[in-house]
Amino acid sequence: MAGGHMKYRALSRSSSHRQALLRNLVTSLFKHESIATTWHKAKEAQRLAEKLVTLGKKNTDASRRRAQQIFYEPNDMVPKLFGPIRERYAARPGGYTRVLRIEPMKEDQAESAILELVDGPKDMRFAMTAKTLARLSPSQKINDMTAKNVKRVTQFREDGMRQLQDMVQTMRIEHDNGIDDRVLAAPRKVYPDESIRRDMYYPEEVPNWKFPNPLPPRPVKKELEVVEPEEDFVVAERSLGKEVSA
Repeated sequence: MAGGHMKYRALSRSSSHRQALLRNLVTSLFKHESIATTWHKAKEAQRLAEKLVTLGKKNTDASRRRAQQIFYEPNDMVPKLFGPIRERYAARPGGYTRVLRIEPMKEDQAESAILELVDGPKDMRFAMTAKTLARLSPSQKINDMTAKNVKRVTQFREDGMRQLQDMVQTMRIEHDNGIDDRVLAAPRKVYPDESIRRDMYYPEEVPNWKFPNPLPPRPVKKELEVVEPEEDFVVAERSLGKEVSA
């Protein structure tokens, strides 16, 4: 409807292809705890991931059957959803996933993002907060924004303050040893190389009554002359004649 709000992003795919894409993304998300994709795919997969966590917290036979229909690896992901993940978010009212913008991962400059499960082993905001605290001197006080982030990342995490302190100590040691001075990887290539472009066939612009740059003629295979085998006595006479002449 013109002027109406968009209910979901089609992602330039058909309905079946879009559903398969989102199922694949959420399966990878619950398997690896964090995935990197484009911004629009991450926002759409986030909606499905939130519904899956809600199904896990309900913990009924109907919710288990629904989760099995969504995951591509139900034998591995369903026990994880209704086990560790359900226990992790038992006291959390909502907001089980997070989308963080990152620099484009490909050379076409497509908007990229990280989709992750919060309060997990790969929580990006938890790690960045610990890195900020690790760079501060012992006598320096934290500002209001850092204090707010500390509260956010430790509020629903079990034994969150101790885990944050351990990560801060680890990052300080890595920073002193120079391990933390890493360089980001180059964007992945999506366009063909110049050599491939040069080898591609592009028709030139010519008048309508002419053919565009014709292909070179194919080489004609030469017919091989078939030599009939000589008889045995002819070969014998020839060899005797050579011996006599020698």
